[in-house]
This record gives sequence, C-alpha cells and structure tokens, in this order.
Amino acid sequence: MNWFEAVILALIEGLTEFLPVSSTGHMILGSAFMGIGNDDFTKLFMIVIQLGAILAVFVLYFKRFFQSIHFYLKLIAAFIPAAVFGVLFSDKIDELLESPLAVALSLVIGGVILLFVDKWFNKPRIHEMDEMTYWDALKIGFFQCIAMIPGVSRSGATIVGGMSQKMSRKLAAEFSFFLALPTMLGATLKKSMDYFEKHDALTSDQIQNLVIGNVVAFIVAIIAIKAFIGYLNKHGFKLFGWYRIVAGLIILILIFAGVELKVV
Repeated sequence: MNWFEAVILALIEGLTEFLPVSSTGHMILGSAFMGIGNDDFTKLFMIVIQLGAILAVFVLYFKRFFQSIHFYLKLIAAFIPAAVFGVLFSDKIDELLESPLAVALSLVIGGVILLFVDKWFNKPRIHEMDEMTYWDALKIGFFQCIAMIPGVSRSGATIVGGMSQKMSRKLAAEFSFFLALPTMLGATLKKSMDYFEKHDALTSDQIQNLVIGNVVAFIVAIIAIKAFIGYLNKHGFKLFGWYRIVAGLIILILIFAGVELKVV
C-alpha cells in the first residue's frame, strides 16, 4: 500500500463510517479495485484508521462526554455483546473481510430494510439519552453484532436497533456515533495485538500511511457527520437504502460476469 492508496481508503472510511452504507464494505471493495493485497497490514490499516473517524465524534460532541456517568454505563452495556462476539468469531470475521460477494449481498439486504425502516418505527417516544434504559442499550448492542458481517454497516445496524427501541432518528444516530468509540477502540486494540504477535514492528512507510489515514478520516468524518444528521432529520433513510441496493446489484453483476474483484 502506498500513500495515495492510503488516502483513498481513508476518504472512503471518513465518508462512510457514520452513514448506513458500510464503511468496511466500501473499503474492501476499494482495496479490491485498487488491487491492494489482503496482507496483515492492510487489515490493520482498515481498522486503525477508524480512530480518526471516532475522534471526529469526540470533537463534535465534546460536551456530551462530560455530562453523566450514566452516559458511559449505557455505552458499556451496548458494547458488551460486540466485545464477546468479536472475540469468539474473529477468525470468521477476517475470512468475510476478504469477500466482495458477502459485501454485495449485505448491501442489498440492508438496503431493502432501510427502505421501510422509517415506516416501521415512526412513533418514537425516546428523544434524549437520559430517557434510555440500560436494557435498551444492551439490545442495541446485539444489533451491532450483526454488523460484523462486512457490508451490513455498524451505524446502520445500531441506528435501526435504536429506532426499534422507540428512539428518534436523531438520537438513534447520535447513540450510534457514541457507541463507535468503545467498539472501534476495542477492535483497534485487538487487531493491533494480533498484528504484533506476528510482526516485530511497523516500517516507516506503514507508520506514515497510518498517520495520513487517520488525519484524512478525521477531517472527512467531521463533514460527513454534520451532513448526515441534517439530511436524516429531513428525509430519513430511503436514499441510503436505494444506494445500497444499486451498489450491491452492480457488484453482483460484475462478480457473475466474471470480473475479478477478489482482494488479491
């Protein structure tokens, strides 16, 4: 991976991390189109640059992180299922990370769900995080586990999970942003530990790519979060649903037409 490829993947990460379209799925496809190898560093890079994106959440919602201990306890409750499933099924998740077909199918199925989610959950009763219960948070955490399948979208799964608990679209989206912090920090820590079990150190070029990737992801994520919240409040999820369906179908057509999309 060179610095230009690192920038492209970071742009994809920052733009898609908090949208219900699957950042991991898009990075897998981006790396496949660019012919980037599925080596250990590439897998590490895709996880670690999420730190730049979650830093954007901390900057934009700075005051929220100093309001109440209950804020953190609810995040912990929602994080527990993903932590358990991530440890149990990490090898299987790594296998799926190499599959454009899995991404394509997940994009289509998730897109169909997004077309109807506004109708299914159109009577919210929870508009502030203080109104959430720990049980609500835990159930959202189980929805997040579905997003371990590439292409599902962590933000999409947790937003739908929040709306299923009668949360408003805005609150469900914001809670999804907050939940990204412990989830991605945990994923980064585990992936880093796995990497350094096999490798002694990072090269200077690899460190450079990680720094560039995080900076780009941070800047783009700030813009994407602001735009997403504004759009979501006015228009809902249909556009994202159609986008996922069209993108997934295009990928399926390419795969069955014999176009090589395998991450090499």
